[in-house]
Amino acid sequence: MTTSTLKRRRGRPPKAPRADHDTRAALIRSGTEVLTEQGFAASGIDGILKRVGVPKGSFYYYFDSKEAFGQAVMAHYGAYFAHKLDRHLLNFALSPLARVEAFVDDAKGGMVRHDFRRGCLVGNLGQEVGSLPAAYRQWLRDTLADWQRRLARCLEEAKGAGELAASADGDRLAEAFWIGWEGAVMRARLERSVRPMEVFLRCYLEGLPR
Repeated sequence: MTTSTLKRRRGRPPKAPRADHDTRAALIRSGTEVLTEQGFAASGIDGILKRVGVPKGSFYYYFDSKEAFGQAVMAHYGAYFAHKLDRHLLNFALSPLARVEAFVDDAKGGMVRHDFRRGCLVGNLGQEVGSLPAAYRQWLRDTLADWQRRLARCLEEAKGAGELAASADGDRLAEAFWIGWEGAVMRARLERSVRPMEVFLRCYLEGLPR
């Protein structure tokens, strides 16, 4: 054992015989579920802890604050969504624009599977950005910029494949997609139907320069 003194974290570890890493990961997964359903302000720590079966006093053993917990959830969601995008947008078995359609089909399936309760974490937080910590605003901007870059690369491939006009501005078209996409997801939850997502995709594809 080293001679350095380990800093004790606040709170107490959970009573359940679960490894610290597993419990922290379970709390982040639970938080992701709740924040995609309810947003940040309406999400109570008690409900998240109850889902995982962790006593309330244990929360600060894993996170310094609700803000720090939110940042951990955002990092988890960002990695998850980036992986989802790559799975579709880098699927070279499909043409570039067919990959975009495959992403939308996947998202539609997820909405139905979760009975339209869950939306996009970025969209949810974006609607309450005025009351969020400043670091959250920057994360939202950085995350959207990352999504736009991934889609822009796919659209550049579409130009090379002859699916888009050579003069098409891939960066601008990628930005337009995500601006419209967040509205489509919100409308789909409101209507409890994937129709708004289908309308958005159809109009987006029809409006692309060929």
